[in-house]
Amino acid sequence: MQTHFAPPYRTSPNEINRKVDLVSNNPVISKMLESVGGLLLILDENRQIVATNDAFLQTIGVKDPTEVFGLRPGEAVNCMHAKKEQAGCGTSKHCSTCGAAIAIASALEHDTPVEKTCSISAEINGNNADLFFSIKSYPIQLANKQFVLLFLQDITANQQRKALERTFFHDVSNMLQMLVGASELLVSQEKSPLATTIYQAALRLQDEITIQRCLSRKHSSTYQPIWKTISTSEILEELQGFFKVHPLTDRKDVDFSGCHPDTIFFITDHSLLWRVLHNMLINALEATPSGETVKIWFEQKESFLTFKVWNTGEIKEKVANRIFERNFSTKGNDGRGLGTYSMKYFGENVLKGKVFFTSTAGEGTTFYYTIPISGNGNSQSDEQTTRQPVIDNIHPSNNK
Repeated sequence: MQTHFAPPYRTSPNEINRKVDLVSNNPVISKMLESVGGLLLILDENRQIVATNDAFLQTIGVKDPTEVFGLRPGEAVNCMHAKKEQAGCGTSKHCSTCGAAIAIASALEHDTPVEKTCSISAEINGNNADLFFSIKSYPIQLANKQFVLLFLQDITANQQRKALERTFFHDVSNMLQMLVGASELLVSQEKSPLATTIYQAALRLQDEITIQRCLSRKHSSTYQPIWKTISTSEILEELQGFFKVHPLTDRKDVDFSGCHPDTIFFITDHSLLWRVLHNMLINALEATPSGETVKIWFEQKESFLTFKVWNTGEIKEKVANRIFERNFSTKGNDGRGLGTYSMKYFGENVLKGKVFFTSTAGEGTTFYYTIPISGNGNSQSDEQTTRQPVIDNIHPSNNK
């Protein structure tokens, strides 16, 4: 029989039955098949199934395990390539790039565990399905015979999410380029505060998409900040213009009047600083009743600059202890709680500042963000910008 990858030889039906009995009568293997989460197959030296757990049978829509004994994994799931050669799964040209076939063949040949990922176009319960598995292949010996423990974790949904995420970022980035270009043209033709606010909001949104695309790639640990010199007046004027037209300021005020009259220059990542301060103001406005005011100001002390956002509300102690935790929210909805977490993460781990708050019933709540005026490890001049790598994701501790 012809093969383009793995050996074509197959075990006889009688020998398969003897191996099925050998494996099923082993107490360790039996307990493993009952207790291991995910999908588990046990293959003989010719890559044929001699044992399986219930999870695998449920996945392929089979009730009787004897229906899959003697088959190879691709044959059991009806892989579209499994029947292209007479010798079956593992022997076609496509099999030479199949993660499962490579993992199994390598484990048998080198007697060492192998991990791969595997994409399978299969027919499950009469329907075509594109499946994606994480594969772990472990060679073992039973009664001087060679077997392979094949663990399969279905990561299809995760791969689909990643594909949709890439499509989303691609399409949104294209639309944003048009929006930024149109808003820039609007500013040049209509020199109005509203046109400027629209243009700045488009730029901020473009920056947000860039940041999120980077963070989504490697578990929130690889964003490289763009350090440059900015001024307090620049960032506060932008925030003021943004919140003038924000829905949360309907029947509420944001008071910028307490800001220091002098302009202070400092080095930071403009987009991330704006994100931290924006989240501080959003949280304060959400906690403020109609008719009341949120205040923002900054103070310089020695070589440090501190931005402060105050509102009249009080954060209860049981909430205060968890307010910077990822996904924790008093609103109880999925996806909430990221505002305070992100201000802590970006403000401290990326920008090397300090985010904390104080809250009492009589004095209200004040969030603080303190950063060094000069430093951040940069010696660039005012006109220069640079990127610096961020170390691995470190979850910040809570502060009050």
